[in-house]
Amino acid sequence: MIWPSHGSNPQYLYEAIDKPMPEERIDFSANINPLGPPRELKEGWGSLFQFISDYPDPQSSLLKSKLAAAEGIKETQILVGNGGAELITLIGRMIAGKRVLIIQPAFSEYEEACRVNHCTVSYHQLEPGDWDLNMEALSERLKAADVVFFCNPNNPTGIFYPSSIVKELIEKCHTHSCLLIMDEAFYDFACDYQSIVPFIEKDSNVVVLRSMTKMFSIPGLRLGYMMASERLIEEAASLKPHWSVNALALKAGEWCLDSKEHVRLTKNLIRQERDRLVQFYQQLDFEVSPSSVNFYLLRDPRFDVQLPLFRFLLEKGIIPRHTMNFPGLEGRWMRFAIKGPKDNDVLMEAMRQWRKDR
Repeated sequence: MIWPSHGSNPQYLYEAIDKPMPEERIDFSANINPLGPPRELKEGWGSLFQFISDYPDPQSSLLKSKLAAAEGIKETQILVGNGGAELITLIGRMIAGKRVLIIQPAFSEYEEACRVNHCTVSYHQLEPGDWDLNMEALSERLKAADVVFFCNPNNPTGIFYPSSIVKELIEKCHTHSCLLIMDEAFYDFACDYQSIVPFIEKDSNVVVLRSMTKMFSIPGLRLGYMMASERLIEEAASLKPHWSVNALALKAGEWCLDSKEHVRLTKNLIRQERDRLVQFYQQLDFEVSPSSVNFYLLRDPRFDVQLPLFRFLLEKGIIPRHTMNFPGLEGRWMRFAIKGPKDNDVLMEAMRQWRKDR
């Protein structure tokens, strides 16, 4: 069986299990804001037509200016990309042949980008349950690494590691001359986020990756950015294709940065629905990861690999994210996005039926 490597595009998932895809379905496999794109983007969408008749700004100057002002750094410390995936690809080329440590479970694109560039890849595995970082063991593994990938908040667990832990990791990476790639694709869903961007100024061995597609629900446009020292940004930019970010995405990004009320409403909704879901799962004796963002891991403890529950949900048109390609999970958990109340109600009713029937 060939499992699709990412969430979304559920047709490939149904092909993998050799089942017809139901006409009515709810996709919990992609971690996108259930409120959809911001009002500013919806209302201004028609005006974007004018931008398709000219080439986009290859320097992303206006968007970088707004990002720099928001983060308190120089524009020369920012590189805008065609989604976070393009930036990860660029990093893979930058670190070609290096020894890479990936804190797992994690986004599969890290390893793919490293292996295609002939890196030696090893893992530091988080243990299910408390998902503790185990800094002592991690520090030992850093001695044999040139680069470490760390996703915070973690994908797929949804766990957000506090700034005290991150600062300790930065210090240990500095001690071992190890480049730290910090993926913060879901940082803006975390209510108590404390920025590590100031460390870019203090430590040239820190790269911060961000995505704008999740919070602002624009995955079809593809937009992300990285922040690092001017030297690292210049190196990454030299590998980036010209005009890789389209004009519509650049303008949408500018509007999204002004959508602070949209972010506030999203955080409130996600927190309320997450609390409601966790309480429900605990009552039915499911195991759920202590997420701080808009997705979580779930398992029925009566099964090791979750394939029976996974198939049950798919046949009902409820699409979780499989974890077959997450090292350390290998199908023993499923990941679910947190959606709006109505969709979450449908999911909970299916879970009640699963428990009742078994």
